[in-house]
Order: sequence, then C-alpha cells, then structure tokens
Amino acid sequence: MSSELLVLPDAGLPRSLISVPSKEPAPLGAMASAEPLTALSRWYLYAIHGYFCEVMFTAAWEFVVNFNWKFPGVTSVWALFIYGTSILIVERMYLRLRGRCPLLVRCLIYTLWTYLWEFTTGFILRQFNACPWDYSQFDFDFMGLITLEYAVPWFCGSLIMEQFIIRNTLRLRFDKDAEPGEPSGPLAMANGHVKTD
Repeated sequence: MSSELLVLPDAGLPRSLISVPSKEPAPLGAMASAEPLTALSRWYLYAIHGYFCEVMFTAAWEFVVNFNWKFPGVTSVWALFIYGTSILIVERMYLRLRGRCPLLVRCLIYTLWTYLWEFTTGFILRQFNACPWDYSQFDFDFMGLITLEYAVPWFCGSLIMEQFIIRNTLRLRFDKDAEPGEPSGPLAMANGHVKTD
C-alpha cells in the first residue's frame, strides 16, 4: 500500500499537503521531491509583487488626483527590499495569528505593521538622503514618512496580501527533479487529489 497526497482545507486556513493511505501504488518518486519554497524564494516573489503594486498604485493615484491619462507609475529599487522583507514578516504574523484573530483584526495589525515598517525604513533611508517618498504635502503626515491618507489603501492591500498572495505562495511547491519545460509525468491535479494513474 502506498501513500497518495491529498490537499485538504484546514478550517479556512491555507491548504496543506498531507499523506493518506492509498490502495494503488504510486509511481516511484511521485511528488517525493516537491518541497515548499524557501524563505528566499518567497521573499523574491513578495518583493516583485510589492514592486509591481507600488507602480500600479502610484499610476492609479496620479490618475485619481491629477486625471493624468498617461498613468505614470513610479517607485524605487528600495521598494524590492522594503516590500519583500515586510511581506515575509507579515507571512510569519499570518501563520501565528490565523487561528487566534479574526481576519479584520489581522488586517488592522498588518496595517499598523506597514506604517511602522514604512516609517522605520523611510527614516533610515532619509539619513542617507535616499528615501524615495515624501508625504509632507499630505494633511495627515508624520515627518513626511507616513500619512493617514493611505490607511484605507494599506488596509485593503493587507487583506489582498493575506488572502491571495501569502496563502497562495505558501501553497507553491518546488520540484527539484522536474525537467524545465517538461510535463511532470503522470501526475495531474484534480479535485484536490494528486492523481497517480
């Protein structure tokens, strides 16, 4: 008797792979080499995602405020480090808080973290004249490094980040034995089960 990998929902939590007994033998090495992404791989995905969202947000903000149909989205290379690190930390928060706090409370915590992280990284970068943002022109700014005008976008962003980005990134698996560009053999996903026939 071999084992079949089954994807089960975990009470609304991210799906996880568990091993359950199966009556049919699985192909040799089937899914044995699939591993979760490393922290560095997840950091990379989060950094790219944050960078892209920053460009899209600044383009949308420019349109809403100035009706600029060119949609000029801008950011800094510093955003890669800032977003990658921040979202990786939020991922750790999510894993600790998911069973203890309701979703909206978690998003409030993530938003407060975002403000703390934005202020801290901005303050450090400002010491080297390298801070790429300045919120001094906003009504509710603090030292030009953070502004309350972004509270709702940060909150909504944290909701999207947890529900779509972090949860799905944690589900990704890396198969070190798979050949690039080749199908992964007889395995095919269907209805949450890894089919081995």
